[in-house]
Formats: sequence, C-alpha cells, structure tokens
Amino acid sequence: MKKWSVMSLVFVLLIGLLAGCGSNNGNNSAAEGTDKPANSENTAKDEPKKDVTIKIFNFKVEIAEALNKMKAEYETSHPGVKLEIESVGGGADYGAALKAKFASGETPDIFNNGGFNEMNTWMEHLEDLSDQPWVGDIVDVAKEPMTKDGKIFGMPMNLEGYGFLYNKDLFAKAGIIELPKTMAQLEEAAKKLQAAGITPFANGYQEWWILGIHNLNVAFANQANPDEFIKGMNDGTSKIKGNEVFNNWAKLLDMTVKYGNKNPLTTDYNTQVTLFASGKAAMMQQGNWTQIQIDGIDPNLNIGVLPMPISEDAAANDKLYVGVPNNWVINKNSKVKAESKEFLNWLVSTPEGKKYVVNEFKFIPAFKSIEVTDQAILGDIANDIIAYSKEGKTLSWNWFKYPDGATQEFGAAMQAYIAGKSDRDQMFDAFQKTWENLKK
Repeated sequence: MKKWSVMSLVFVLLIGLLAGCGSNNGNNSAAEGTDKPANSENTAKDEPKKDVTIKIFNFKVEIAEALNKMKAEYETSHPGVKLEIESVGGGADYGAALKAKFASGETPDIFNNGGFNEMNTWMEHLEDLSDQPWVGDIVDVAKEPMTKDGKIFGMPMNLEGYGFLYNKDLFAKAGIIELPKTMAQLEEAAKKLQAAGITPFANGYQEWWILGIHNLNVAFANQANPDEFIKGMNDGTSKIKGNEVFNNWAKLLDMTVKYGNKNPLTTDYNTQVTLFASGKAAMMQQGNWTQIQIDGIDPNLNIGVLPMPISEDAAANDKLYVGVPNNWVINKNSKVKAESKEFLNWLVSTPEGKKYVVNEFKFIPAFKSIEVTDQAILGDIANDIIAYSKEGKTLSWNWFKYPDGATQEFGAAMQAYIAGKSDRDQMFDAFQKTWENLKK
C-alpha cells in the first residue's frame, strides 16, 4: 500500500459518508444487494440451520459490552441462533490466544484478522467471502488488507486513526495557544504544561502493542515509500540503523518518556487512559477506539488530536495515522458458515446492525451505505480524524505487513531501551535482527 493510497482514496469516500451520500434502503448502486435476505444465495450456498451457536472471538475489547447488548437483540430476532462472544485484547495478546484456540480444537466460527501478512498466515482457515452482498459496499481502500488474487477474505470492522490525544482545557490552562506541529514546538508545549503543574504525557508503555504497533509505525509510515522500505527489509536492502527517519522517531519516543508519567513501564493501557481521561495528564498516544472508555470517565472531556512530529517540517508532520484496525473473517471449516455469513450481513446491511456500528461501537464506518448523520455520536476524536482525512493529511498503517510475531519483539526491544538496558543503536540492531529472524 503506497502512502498516497490512504490519503487519496479512503477519505474522499468518508466525505461522502458524512454528507449522507449513502442509502439506508440498499438502493445505492455501490451497495447493490446489501438489503437482500441474509439467507439468500448471495449470503451462503447452504440454508441456515436452527438451534446453532456461532462462536465469535473478538479482538476489540472496547466494544465487548456493546457486543453483548447486540447479542441479545440478534438472538431475539433470530430464534434458534445463539452468539457466544469472547473478547481478548487490550493488554492480552489476541494473536497468541487465537493460535491457542486453534491448537486446542476450540476453533471460533468468526474471528479477527488484520490482513496483509496476517491474512497469509491464516489463509488455510479463511473462507472466501467474495460472493457476499456487502462486498460492493466497502470503501475501496478498506478492501486492500484482505484481498488476495482478486478475492475478499474478510469484512473490515471500521476505520480508525491515532496521534496524540490532547486535553484542550489543560492546554489553555498552560497558555498553549499554537498547537505543536514540530518537535521543538511539542517540547515547548511540554515545558509549559510542566510549569503549570500538569503532566504532559500519559504513557502506557507496559503494553508492548502501544510501542511495537502504533508508536513504531510512525518510523515506518514516514519513510518516503513505506512499502518499498518494507520490501527492502525483506530482501536485505533496507537498514534501520543509520536511517534518518528512525533516528528522528527515537527522539520523539525519548521526549514522551522525559515529559511523561512516572513508571511508564508499569503503566498499562487502562491506567494510561484513566490518567488522561481524569485530567491528570494532557496528552496520550492513542486513537478513537478510546472514546468509549474516556466517555465512561468524563463524557464532557474537551479532546482534540495532534500529529506526532518527528522533524521541524510542520507541513510534513501535520498528519494522523489512519487505517483498518481489523477484519471479521469466517473459519472455512466452521459447521455454521451459513449462519456466520448471515450474522455479518445483518451487521452491515440492516438498520439494526448499522445502529450498532455507529451508535454503540462508535465506529467510523468502512461501508459507503452506513451513514453518520450526527457527528456528535462518534465523539471528538473521530471527528478530528475525519477532518484530517478530508484534507488528505493521513499516513498509513504498516504493522500487518511485518513478519508474524515481530511487533511483540519490537515492543520488548523498546521497553528495554526505555528501561535503560540498551542504547539507541542496540534497539535498532534488535529491530533488524527480529525482522531477519522472522521474515519468510
């Protein structure tokens, strides 16, 4: 995926979403067939059974409560079908838990897959969903992670973005008028916050994924051509040590630690979000997936999203990181494939399902026909991400293109660096060695 693909494709379509260009009745040509009966030939070749259980293994723990609410409604409207939902994520390793499920024979019927290399890793278990009625309704770039040989193997959950979330009221209290878009400006803002008795950054660096997935992606996404750089990592022509972008990224990481909360390596995700949402820190590296949890602590928190600058070029820095966080996939060996397909179709093609996608999950939809009629529903974070997206100021998500297992090892190497057990060159060497050891 080239850097410009996200910038020029996804969010042109998002503008249409928010302007109400979609259609709730399925008559939109791009979404033709989305309101056909879920047990039609387009949904499954076999007729759905009765008295069955669909086992769903969910990655996004932040929607676990809403999924259980949806479960009750779905089971009421689909007599004879039960949903068994298990959510694993946040501080837990979903990938490892999923592998354990398959190894034990307790295989889910529906699970999550990030696409790209992760799709290839799980390909033997993935049902081809190309004939499903919702395929033509997907925002174009959201098809990319789960497309192989012209076939679609997953349904995108949503679109997400991240950067530095910031508390607008705390910024005002510290006298920060101009929002920082360079490293020097960010450090100046951090100093002003400290002088006002405010902790600048809440860092949840106990979590390997906050570091090895989202934080490190900043270094990959800011390469001149991320896909070419990753190709070079695979064929041995790209090197991390000596790369200017990686050096600048490491300086940003250092800044968050210098001006962050005490004991970041023992601060987990929930504590990080709580520190920020309760007004005890002015910024945190996170995305719109935190909106539900933040609202649960302080629904009136005045939030915005800042870029994560790694240079003194304000225009180059002024971008957020946006992509598809995960995809719903169906186990090709499931005994309830027809029912699983019916459920996924219901989720994105019926008024009831769409209500959960937007109102309950607070997702930026990855489907053209799912309208967001009230921007307040999604929250301040998503709205800032959408605003950046409309202006084409986005950079790509790349971690699903890394070798399987690399993000965990990257996170561990970063934790060792933050703890002072290695220096910058040693961290870079660890990254390079991880890639070389795990690449196929």
